[in-house]
Amino acid sequence: MTHLKEGDQAPDFSGPNQNGETISLGDFKGQKLVIFFYPKDNTPTCTEEACNLRDNYGLLKKNGYAIVGVSADSQRKHQNFIKKFDLPFPLIADTEQTMLNAYGVWGEKQMFGKKYMGIFRTTFVIDENGKIERIISKVTAKDHAAQILAA
Repeated sequence: MTHLKEGDQAPDFSGPNQNGETISLGDFKGQKLVIFFYPKDNTPTCTEEACNLRDNYGLLKKNGYAIVGVSADSQRKHQNFIKKFDLPFPLIADTEQTMLNAYGVWGEKQMFGKKYMGIFRTTFVIDENGKIERIISKVTAKDHAAQILAA
């Protein structure tokens, strides 16, 4: 799990979105940012989480939040995921796990007795000054927007 704590400065990042455009932490200076890390595009729980954020996107924006999703999937997979579910926010393709490691969400997991490296589903709420305001490590995919707004 993440080594970061609420109140820490958010690690700077720079990565390509689904269209190959670079997104950096500095792009969001002066506004609140929600970064949600999720394991894989087009899987049931990840789709449920992304669609909940999509369905509540207007409310999140109204409350001053920008949203960015991050997984180790490729730009092409992100493009398909966005198109299939009409997602209104960018997805960063962190295929080298640079951002995943910086935020401490990449590590050894276990399923059905088998160990593998993967992403721990985690959301970081970052304030206007780049400080971590809240870390949500127990994400409720079908009601994730409410978890964010409860901060």
